[in-house]
Amino acid sequence: MSVAVTTPAQSGGAHGTQGAVGGGQTADPAKVQELEGIARRLRREIIEMTTRAASGHPSSSMSAIDILVALYCGGVLRHDPQRPHWEARDRFILSKGHASPALYAILSERGYFPKEDLATLRRIGSPLEGHPNMRRLAGVEASTGSLGQGLSIGLGHAFAGRVDGLDFRTYVMTGDGEMDEGQVWEALMAAAHFRTDSLTLIVDHNKAQQSNVLERVLDYRPLADKLRAFQWHTEEVDGHDIGALLGALERARAVKGRPQAIVAHTVKGKGVSFVEADWTYHGRPVTKEDLPRAMEELKDPSASSGQTKG
Repeated sequence: MSVAVTTPAQSGGAHGTQGAVGGGQTADPAKVQELEGIARRLRREIIEMTTRAASGHPSSSMSAIDILVALYCGGVLRHDPQRPHWEARDRFILSKGHASPALYAILSERGYFPKEDLATLRRIGSPLEGHPNMRRLAGVEASTGSLGQGLSIGLGHAFAGRVDGLDFRTYVMTGDGEMDEGQVWEALMAAAHFRTDSLTLIVDHNKAQQSNVLERVLDYRPLADKLRAFQWHTEEVDGHDIGALLGALERARAVKGRPQAIVAHTVKGKGVSFVEADWTYHGRPVTKEDLPRAMEELKDPSASSGQTKG
């Protein structure tokens, strides 16, 4: 079973029809299972490309990948890989740009560029740079990596859509480290003040950052309470439960008059036990020696049981 790309022809210009879980319904279990399989495969690609490059940020990418699969493969994001600059497309901005392997994995999955290009991550001349570069790769909406800027950029997109009379939505993903940045909170205040209801913030809340775990650096929790105090419609979900993510994203889309935030509780390095247990994998790849062990943990369980995928 395949997940169709959401195209302009399919959308008919009516945002409420876009692949919704909606209307209070729960996500179809078969669809969720399929998306989980995609996420597992993309985790393998993340590990492989960063190990091959001998650099990158695998753990931050693995905590985020279920969210990206829900957005891009779950019928949430209105987009067309054949027309990456389509005016009415929804925007996704990866503010935590160091997690570019996750973005590259999902863009390749959706057909923005060939899968083989993943092997060129961080090579000289490759458009798959260490941080996303919108001038070099289709599907990248903002060049990010200097942390704290993505939400402001997303707010600008949302304002532009309002001025131009377009109904696209803008989704911004931030990480824990950049939530320490003052610019994020300025954008939070401005978005609420201007009732920017086409803007959704997703926080990959994996409780760690480059220098240490959250409570040892600058612990800003409880995050959801702070976002609600800033007048954002806010939900907390398990960021690895794709059904829950689809439901939260659909409810966010229905909110009118204020921006929305989804605090996705995640695990850094999700899917590989020894990466999950060690926050220092933030900026270092799995070694070639440990690669087989990681790939074994990310193996499709149905393959070993003799089951076939429908």
